[in-house]
Amino acid sequence: MIQIVEHAPGEGPYAIGTAIEAAGLPVRVCRTWAGDRVPDTVDDLVGLVVLGGPTAAYADFPGRTAELALLRAALAAEVPVLGVCLGAQLLAVAAGGTARPGTGAQVGWDAVRMTGAAHDDLLFAAVPERLRVLHWHADTMNLPAGATLLASCGRYPVQAFRVGGSAWGMQFHLEVDEAAVGVFAGAYPAEAALAPGLVESAPAELAALARHRDGVFKRFAAFAAERAGRTATRAFFTRRAATWEERFADDGPRYAAAVGRMELSPGQRVLDVGCGTGRALPALRTRVGAEGTVLGVDVTPAMLTAAARLGRTVLLLADAGRLPLPTAALDGIFSAGLVDHVPDPAPTLREWARVTAPGGVLLLFHPSGRTERAARHGRPLDPTDLLAEPNLRPALRTAGWHLSCYEDTPHHFLARAIRTGD
Repeated sequence: MIQIVEHAPGEGPYAIGTAIEAAGLPVRVCRTWAGDRVPDTVDDLVGLVVLGGPTAAYADFPGRTAELALLRAALAAEVPVLGVCLGAQLLAVAAGGTARPGTGAQVGWDAVRMTGAAHDDLLFAAVPERLRVLHWHADTMNLPAGATLLASCGRYPVQAFRVGGSAWGMQFHLEVDEAAVGVFAGAYPAEAALAPGLVESAPAELAALARHRDGVFKRFAAFAAERAGRTATRAFFTRRAATWEERFADDGPRYAAAVGRMELSPGQRVLDVGCGTGRALPALRTRVGAEGTVLGVDVTPAMLTAAARLGRTVLLLADAGRLPLPTAALDGIFSAGLVDHVPDPAPTLREWARVTAPGGVLLLFHPSGRTERAARHGRPLDPTDLLAEPNLRPALRTAGWHLSCYEDTPHHFLARAIRTGD
């Protein structure tokens, strides 16, 4: 789900919405101007778009606190974010910068220049060095530490920027089409009068702009779509990371017992993939000893931060399906509650086989059995569930594993497989 936040009638997503729709991503619109409540979590979001409006990012308008909280949650979970005008200023504030009044209204068609950093940016790399865009603002911002300036102009130097690797802000209105220009001029006639011929020149200006405008938003939508599975995982776990260990403190002995079933030896190399806060890492270290190697991999930075606070190392931020490890690097892989939640389990199981030496062990574990988990969520057992033995055994075999042990009890799920020599 892409969440769009609107602040004023007529200031809609326009070309942004067209790109999102073309990418097949569902959209939910929060119209704050109509009294809609700003969402309080990013749990179900794969993208966030915050649009412009007549209010100031430094003013205490209704919903400002909630929007800043939503933006901070999106930044923490690395949800793709696009902020336009007011939305860009709010993004800067959420990331640790400031918004402030400018030196007067900047309204009309005028050029911005891409910075050197834009040449390597995911959204702006294909944009020409000089681009004429629609300006319509009187406020500006000071960027937070670490933000990357992407576009500038003489009067208002901050025109486009990136925070981290997945959040972009644009002071100018790249999203507009002819209808949008007419709506803006009708809604704010005094400001439109500052730019004579603004509406009349729109067709020619947009004809030159459209290809670059559509390219930027197409790349944003494709970025959000490609990362959707990873984003959903990060969004769900980020706000739960700080209390995850406390919530499941009683599971420690069960994790240790499951690790024991791997039959690891001192000096071996083992990975906990989808390690979360690293509950299995101490038991894995005990099994392989000081001379062995223990790695924890997770896709959620907040989970790894929690694990590090607990003294659990070595930790890698990586996709479970694209491990930064050489072929046959491991003697064992431990995975708790992950494989049936990845977008496509088959290539993930093959990737785990790739990094495991022949004879190595894979242990899939959950401290609850399948029946117990289904009942907890109020649903019957699903015969298509990957973890059902008739489904798991052939899936493992196709990926290069031999299922040697399968247990689905009321109190735990455990499947042990050996890497074949195929």
